[in-house]
Amino acid sequence: MNTLLALLGTELPLIQAPMAGVQGAALAVAVCNAGGLGSLPCAMLTPEALQVELTSLSHGTTHPWNLNFFCHTPPVPDAACEARWREALAPFYAEAGLDIHAVPTGAGRVPFSHAAADAIESFRPPVMSFHFGLPAPDLLARVKGWGSVVLSSATTVEEARWLVANGADAVIAQGLEAGGHRGHFLSHDLSQQMGSVALLPQIVAAVDVPVIAAGGIADAAGVAAAMALGAAGIQVGTAYLCCPETTTSALHRAALQSEAAHHTALTNLFTGRPARGIVNRVMRELGPMSPAAPAFPLATAAMAPLRAHFEALGSGDFSPLWSGQNASGCRSIPAAELTHQLAQGFNP
Repeated sequence: MNTLLALLGTELPLIQAPMAGVQGAALAVAVCNAGGLGSLPCAMLTPEALQVELTSLSHGTTHPWNLNFFCHTPPVPDAACEARWREALAPFYAEAGLDIHAVPTGAGRVPFSHAAADAIESFRPPVMSFHFGLPAPDLLARVKGWGSVVLSSATTVEEARWLVANGADAVIAQGLEAGGHRGHFLSHDLSQQMGSVALLPQIVAAVDVPVIAAGGIADAAGVAAAMALGAAGIQVGTAYLCCPETTTSALHRAALQSEAAHHTALTNLFTGRPARGIVNRVMRELGPMSPAAPAFPLATAAMAPLRAHFEALGSGDFSPLWSGQNASGCRSIPAAELTHQLAQGFNP
């Protein structure tokens, strides 16, 4: 029997990756009802919004579902760093006719906390997944006390071993191909990170819990390949981005289905932490990795007005167009249909 199915209680060993900013409960519900594990990204939700989405999720399906939170340590704001960042962005502000001195401050993304736990406790989430490590021991004990299965992402073998030693029930092996934020947490040295074909079998050999493959999987053939390398299941994000159940913008959808999607890169410009997206103007002109960007998630505040201005003009040049290296599966089909197509890879 597939150990991951026993752990998650789902029909399929397939997880829809949580994608903050481009989805709510609707996508998660659709995937759950199609037999996979739908995920709700929670790091950008206020407690009030979280309650609304949780109600929709819990009422929309009778199948297990997943809540995802970040576990980063909030940085101490650095005035000198913020000044360097605004200096780097000043020419773009001038071009747009925006006042850089009016830029608000704020994190935009918050780590899992006891306040968040208070908001979700009554829902008893069947599965909780984390990015950037795991919560503090007291918080993790609280989650486990609800009976929740705990997943987290590893970008190296060392991180996978750490996660298992510290309470993860399964590990998501996040290959370098994956879209969105890198899940690394033990080292910021990106040269330590590997593509899925190299990373997955090494993590499978190193830990004694189910390992979920993530990164570059866009169709049934990719699913079959990951399973052949020892995965107990797979996690897919990018391929779901054009489904009607997402809130992906028209600009982002167009980019995903264009030639531009063939060129992605890791960039820290939008949040302060490396995340993979489609290369656009600001990535070409500033980086894509800039030493001027403040620590995650503080870079977001000064980029947000530029994003809003240029999106209003129909341009994604200052938008985080998150995508993995393989956007070939991005089609405007219902999430349930995509889930069923991916599932064909489990029985090739």
